[in-house]
Amino acid sequence: MFLSVCICTFKRPALLNELLHALREQQSEESFEVVVVDNDPAGSATEVLKAQQQYWGDRLICRHISAANISVARNEAISVARGDWLAMIDDDELPENDWLAQLRNAQQRYSAAVVFAPVVPRYLPDTPDWLIKGGYFDRPRLASGTLINHKNARSGNVFIKRNVLLKLGLHQGFIFDPEFGRTGGEDSLLFRQLELAGAKMVWCDDAPVTEVVPADRANARWLLKRSFRTGGLFLKTELIMAAPEKRRLTGLKLGVRAIVQAAIAFVLAVILSPVRPLKAFHWARVVASQIGKLAAYSHPPAQAYGTESEKK
Repeated sequence: MFLSVCICTFKRPALLNELLHALREQQSEESFEVVVVDNDPAGSATEVLKAQQQYWGDRLICRHISAANISVARNEAISVARGDWLAMIDDDELPENDWLAQLRNAQQRYSAAVVFAPVVPRYLPDTPDWLIKGGYFDRPRLASGTLINHKNARSGNVFIKRNVLLKLGLHQGFIFDPEFGRTGGEDSLLFRQLELAGAKMVWCDDAPVTEVVPADRANARWLLKRSFRTGGLFLKTELIMAAPEKRRLTGLKLGVRAIVQAAIAFVLAVILSPVRPLKAFHWARVVASQIGKLAAYSHPPAQAYGTESEKK
C-alpha cells in the first residue's frame, strides 16, 4: 500500500517547512510520498521545497499553480498523487509521529472510505484568555469508529481513498468545486456529495494534528467575520444540493429561519452581555451567521483564500 500526504500552501513557507520536518518523523509501515501544491502566484514556497527536496528526493512532488484558488490546488494535488490513499493536512498543522499509522489502522478497522481526525488549536503565548476559554477554535472530539455525516465532517485532517474522489470527479468534471475556491466551503460540499454517494465516513480520535492560531485571528472581529462568511457558505451549499425544482422553496425556508434565529440570538446577546459576556458573544456570532445567510441572497460569500488574512 502506497500513501500520499497532500498539502496545499499559500504564503506560509516557515510553517510549511516545520510540517515537512515533522513528516520526516512519521513511524508508518506504509511507504508514502508528499505532494505540495503552492497556490501563491509569487511561489513563496519555492526555496523551502528546494531545500526539502534534498531529503525527500522523488518522494516529494512539488507543483506551483498561478491561481490563488484552494479548490484548484486541491484538485492538482489529487491529480498528481500516486498513492492509493490520500492524507490531507493543512500547511499550518503538525501531526504526531504515528499520525499516518493511526489513520491507516482506523481505515482498515472500520472499512471506511473516508477517515476524519481531530484538529487541535495551538495558541500563541499572547492569545487572549477569553478566547481560549471560549473554545472558539475547538472542534468536537468523537469516539473512534463513530460514523460521520456531512454535518460533522471537517477538513484539515482527512484520510480518503483516491478512487472515491476520482469517481466523483469523472461524474461532475471536478472533485473540489472551483467556484468555492476563493470563499471556502469546497470541502463541506465535497463531503455532502460523498455522503450522498454512499461513502462510509468514520472518526479516528487517535490521529490528532495541532493547528496554530495566528494573532490576526485571535480577536472578536475575525471570529464574527468568519461566522458571517460560513453562514453565507451554508446557504450556498444548501441551495446547490437541493433539487432544482425545490431550490426556490428551500431558499425561502432558509431565509425565514435565518430572520427568526437572528432576532432571537440578538435579544439573547443583549440580555446576556452584562452578566455572561462569553455566552453573549456566542449569540453575537449566531447573529453574524444568520446575517451572512441573508446577505448571500444578493452578494457572494466573502473571499477567504488568496488573501493576506487567510493564508491557505
